[in-house]
Amino acid sequence: NGTDSAKAPKVSCEERNLTAVGRFALQILNVSQDLMEFLNPNSSDCTLVLFYTPWCRFSASLAPHFNSLPRAFPTLRFLALDASQHSSLSTRFGTVAVPNILLFQGAKPMARFNHTDRTLETLKDFIFNQTGIEAKRDVAVTEEDWEGPLPSVLTKGIDWLLLFSLLFLASFVMYATVRTESIRWLIPGQEHEHQE
Repeated sequence: NGTDSAKAPKVSCEERNLTAVGRFALQILNVSQDLMEFLNPNSSDCTLVLFYTPWCRFSASLAPHFNSLPRAFPTLRFLALDASQHSSLSTRFGTVAVPNILLFQGAKPMARFNHTDRTLETLKDFIFNQTGIEAKRDVAVTEEDWEGPLPSVLTKGIDWLLLFSLLFLASFVMYATVRTESIRWLIPGQEHEHQE
């Protein structure tokens, strides 16, 4: 029957044992941790991974909704990592923009969340459509979800790579200007080179 195959999940996830799991929480990887350490290539368990940046307003608005997902799907794993600190992983999995959500089965990316409406309901629908696992119905975004573990408040800081790039560009422009023959007559002590 064609209708049954349309409703079949695309990813067959092995659900975690709820008695062994304990508290269901989102785990945020720090700069020294590698995503591949947390994904088991020899299993069929599923993990939803969020690539975010703390200074992105879209990441901040998604945070409380993503924070609530472990309660809605306690049999799945949820990880988040700062894409600016894990640039090699961002490149490896093609996450050119943030926030970006990938569903992994074992260590293999299986699906990407591609909706602009990033709410708990659209995330639940995405997970259900991909895995066939139904969310707990009583889960909603709470005040605690706004507080963490994923930050819902933008962090302000210095983008050192951007600052270095601007300094390099300014230095190059100054060097090129000084080396240009037509500008030398403006620099004191360089007048004697342009005598006619």
